[in-house]
Amino acid sequence: MNMLHHQSNNNKNRSMINAIVLLGLLTLLQCSNAVEFTFDLADNAEDCFYEEIKRNTSAYFEFQVSAGGQLDVDVVLKDPNNQIIYSLDRATFDSHQFTAETTGVYTACFSNKFSAFSHKIVYVDFQVGEEQALPGVDEHATVLTQMETSSQAIHKGLNDILDAQTHHRLREAQGFKRAELINQRVMVWASLETASVVLIGLVQILILRNFFTDRKPSQTRYERL
Repeated sequence: MNMLHHQSNNNKNRSMINAIVLLGLLTLLQCSNAVEFTFDLADNAEDCFYEEIKRNTSAYFEFQVSAGGQLDVDVVLKDPNNQIIYSLDRATFDSHQFTAETTGVYTACFSNKFSAFSHKIVYVDFQVGEEQALPGVDEHATVLTQMETSSQAIHKGLNDILDAQTHHRLREAQGFKRAELINQRVMVWASLETASVVLIGLVQILILRNFFTDRKPSQTRYERL
């Protein structure tokens, strides 16, 4: 009898663990209408991206320059009527949330035309609409159970973790590029210093050899005359 009760508790624990694992997989595999990517913006160039948004739909737009030059780009966000709804010059990062007034294709353009030598690496996050609810959680009008409340809390926590990881990766990439740039400058400066030391040493050797070189008698006689 005790063994059956113990097995029943084990089955409940396993069911609880399986439910939590399934919830995590559903959260990770859940697809929402969001675009998140990183692209290379060439020098003296402009790249545009397009997203179709329906009327009265909320959207969130975020960008960050992770590497290249002074970490700045020009950003313009336009509606389907080609009207500018958001604009920023030589910005490193920013975010903008808006509600679409008309249905159509919205355009986000990034310009690096003011830079003739350095390309930029830009991260973009474009989210359209509200995030979909967890399956089976918001399908009834009754009070949420403890399991459903915990599921929502876990779902929100995982989303916060994903956002934090993304920003930390961007900071890591930015720091890595900066470290590479500093390393290149240090190598160039060290090479110049080494070449200068070698050149000064050769000049000093030539000068000292000239001081201690014996002159021929004919040269001395000609100099006296």
